[in-house]
Amino acid sequence: MTATADIRVLLVDDQELVRSGLRRILRKKDGFDVVGECSDGSEVPAAVASCQPDVVIMDLRMRNVDGIEATRRLRSAPDAPPVLALTTFDDDELLSGVLRAGAAGFLLKDSPAEDLIRGVRAVATGQALLDPAVTGRVLATYRTSTPGGAGADDTTLSARELDVLRLIGRGLSNGEIAETLVISEVTVKSHVGRIFTKLGLRDRAAAIVFAFDRGIVSPTA
Repeated sequence: MTATADIRVLLVDDQELVRSGLRRILRKKDGFDVVGECSDGSEVPAAVASCQPDVVIMDLRMRNVDGIEATRRLRSAPDAPPVLALTTFDDDELLSGVLRAGAAGFLLKDSPAEDLIRGVRAVATGQALLDPAVTGRVLATYRTSTPGGAGADDTTLSARELDVLRLIGRGLSNGEIAETLVISEVTVKSHVGRIFTKLGLRDRAAAIVFAFDRGIVSPTA
């Protein structure tokens, strides 16, 4: 995806009415291109190969292959697009499960349209998005059911890397972190890469969980 290209989106939901609503929100004039739709998680691999989306919006409860399993299968492949999970269910175990499967974030379906737009843009640029309405509880559930970085130790981080991790935990993008710390975005990217390597983290969602888990940042919900 280039800086000026539309964000290519694949919709995965077993309800046509929901997919229709998402299409109306993610409009071409706002920089989105809905390139494909699936009604079940089993259809996702073929649709991703065919449509080459930048972001997959994934429902969690579907009849055959649910969103958690579909996300796990998708994210096990190299160069897989990020997944933004959507659910009508305020279910901590369900949401922590999709984080473990590799989703870049999640939103509840009753979130405002602006939050969905912001979320798709965020995960398309490599950020993570956790719905603030349920973040604290979901992270607590995630921690009780995940080994959580065995051997990972934030004392291996430099003071600057710890600053960057703290800001990742607060949901800031690389550009916002660069502004806050008065350093270049290239330097931020370098710090982020070293943080992931040192802590054995695969993505920003995992970094956010780690930051909350170790008390580097605190839940706001």
